[in-house]
Amino acid sequence: MSDTSTARLVYGSSLGNLVIEANPTGVSRVAFTDMQPAEPTGENPTAREHLEAVAGQIDEYLIGERRQFSVAMDLTPMSEFDREVLLTLEATTGYGRTTTYGALTRQLGRTTADARKIGGALARNHLLILLPCHRVLGADGALTGYAGGLPAKRALLDLESADLLLPLG
Repeated sequence: MSDTSTARLVYGSSLGNLVIEANPTGVSRVAFTDMQPAEPTGENPTAREHLEAVAGQIDEYLIGERRQFSVAMDLTPMSEFDREVLLTLEATTGYGRTTTYGALTRQLGRTTADARKIGGALARNHLLILLPCHRVLGADGALTGYAGGLPAKRALLDLESADLLLPLG
């Protein structure tokens, strides 16, 4: 990594290893990886603070103590279209809820012909978990592709629905 303003961490979460990158603006990448956990790299103190903050918030989320992320995110690498899709998803599909590609397409005021483009925007999401593309299902409710793999998607959906179930008795 040649950019000294970027910090990077391979983080071992309970869901699997994540590569997290940040710059002084905010977190720019959260992705599943096969790399082994490693100490943070990067010299910029603000970028490193973003790494610490997001790792802590992901841990809180994965143990059920956090429902919403408050870390700064750098969305500038995304196209305007991708940003619109992901921010609309984040704003309209909260913790414990799911949507479909078709419903998201309608929320964006697009035609069904744009559903594939919307799926592409979700596939290009560089901020997994933070921008919740795992909450998008097929029209029949089936799990569909996820950059972290379908087992991770299922685990995230199960995590979010676990405390929403009514207790028995």
